[in-house]
Amino acid sequence: MLDERLGRLREALSDPDEGVRQAAAEALEALEALLNLPQMVRDLTSSQRGVRVRAVFAMGLVNAPDAIVPLIQALEDSDAEVRAAAAQVLGDKKSPQALAPLTRLLRDPAPAVRVHAANALGGYGDPRLLPYLAAVMRESDTELLCAIVRSLGRIGSADAEKYLLPLLSDPRPALRVETVKALGRLSA
Repeated sequence: MLDERLGRLREALSDPDEGVRQAAAEALEALEALLNLPQMVRDLTSSQRGVRVRAVFAMGLVNAPDAIVPLIQALEDSDAEVRAAAAQVLGDKKSPQALAPLTRLLRDPAPAVRVHAANALGGYGDPRLLPYLAAVMRESDTELLCAIVRSLGRIGSADAEKYLLPLLSDPRPALRVETVKALGRLSA
């Protein structure tokens, strides 16, 4: 069955329509990623950070539940770049299994990891995440605060208003801009 699918997709690469050829190339890329999942999981244990980061992003192409657990484990990698990449990929996948681990990353010692975790959580659109995001708003890092504000806006719950309104008087223009945008996205 898989062999037939691969064969037909390869044939579609020669289709006279450009859109079909492009779609076939993307489908083949995703299917090949799925077939390479065992190697990607092995690469997550490499001693080289670059190999681990590439494996995480490659796993983002895999549309299979088997990719989620290794990605969640990558959130605990000793390297912040790997943790940040895993947060990004898991945020795109929106797996319920990743919610608690991503929430814990809001307290990661690396600022970039916290930013990616905040961005990832906003993608879930779950109002129950508001208190977790709001708890980090005491931080002084502007990039992190902007990510949290964007996430509050993406969640869209009117309950976020109480966290956002005080930021309108913040001295940082970038944060005020994000706050105004987020307030515009909230439900009534």
